[in-house]
Amino acid sequence: MKKIKVVLIGAGGRGTTYTNIMEKMPEKYEVVAVAEPIESRRNNIKKRHNIPDERCFTDWHPLFELGKIADMAIIATQDRDHFDPAMAAIGLGYHLLLEKPIAPTAEECNTLTAYAIEKGVKVVVCTVLRYTPVFMTLKDIIDSGKIGDVMSINHEECVGNRHQSHSFVRGNWHNEAESACMILAKSCHDTDMLQWLVGKKCTKVQSFGTLSYFTEKNAPEGAPEYCIQGCPAAENCMYNAVKMYVDDHTYLRWIKPDIPHDELTEEIARDVITNTDYGRCVFRCNNDVVDHQTLNMLFGDDVTVTFTMNAFNNGGRYIHIMGTKGEIRAALNETTPITVHTFADNKNEQIPIVGKDGINGGHGGGDKGIIEALYLYLNNAYTGKSVPEIDESNENHLIAFAAEVSRKTNTVVDFDEYVKSL
Repeated sequence: MKKIKVVLIGAGGRGTTYTNIMEKMPEKYEVVAVAEPIESRRNNIKKRHNIPDERCFTDWHPLFELGKIADMAIIATQDRDHFDPAMAAIGLGYHLLLEKPIAPTAEECNTLTAYAIEKGVKVVVCTVLRYTPVFMTLKDIIDSGKIGDVMSINHEECVGNRHQSHSFVRGNWHNEAESACMILAKSCHDTDMLQWLVGKKCTKVQSFGTLSYFTEKNAPEGAPEYCIQGCPAAENCMYNAVKMYVDDHTYLRWIKPDIPHDELTEEIARDVITNTDYGRCVFRCNNDVVDHQTLNMLFGDDVTVTFTMNAFNNGGRYIHIMGTKGEIRAALNETTPITVHTFADNKNEQIPIVGKDGINGGHGGGDKGIIEALYLYLNNAYTGKSVPEIDESNENHLIAFAAEVSRKTNTVVDFDEYVKSL
């Protein structure tokens, strides 16, 4: 099969993740150009993939002025910067690996989807849960008929309190106007996966959710704007930026994906918490996205689905699938087996989660899984169930947009009518 040549637009955490995986598959992928405004990130990609100077750019415009120099473009910019480079890439005939969400508005999602179909290019959206061993196994169990017809699903995305504070209070996705609504930015993974597992069209959407805790009213008395300025509550605050970024580099790695882990110094960490929003008190940020939200969906044949996204937990994803002949319980990790209970014999079966073809790692194996599937898909050799067409990906985004309409208007949204209104 043909080696896929790749250009990378946006060399932050997600773009670097995908190209790092490709680097380990030299017989399948070759990264030939990069566009990234931050010099250290751009140079990291340049060095790792031996890209010549003349194919390293601070902006995507001069890269695309070269014409079509590769088979595929990865668009991994910030959410609000997806649309223009994606449309330009499609116009040149590039296939796309497009970081989720497609775009931050329903109108842009629809426009990009229609253009991709018109131009006949393949667009794979990075809703990576489909590609994890856990959810691939769940899909196989459902399709086998072992639990009969699916009647209801309860799914939880436990964002994690520290992850919420890092990404959705202090970080890039803290403000809807600057990124996207949280149900889209964080959880189009989940709406996509749920639609895929059910295998039917969504008909109604209802949602409730608010920003309740990470607000000014909950700031400790005397808390400064920045944690490093000396907060009286610092010792016992789980969100203390000194603890999160100086003492522990877990989240610092997300901010500095271009710096090797063993080169992250205290000086770098202190600069981050002194000069960026990552150092701000979590109760004194300009965040406006929700910290908890529930989404109720009705699908064809009266299948009901409940999805909860919540910051107040330690993190993880958990799912309960209920069918006419049995039920399934699972968690997105590599240690908890899937439990299948069948009603006829009243027995439980434990199915261990085993990475398929070496698929493991980030997002429960989804990051590597999507890159493996993408290679086959672009070579017209993919025979699995995971890769959706762009119109299907777009539909799961529209479910998220409909949920926001419901949440903000306190109404039940007829999904077909909502789609027609766009």
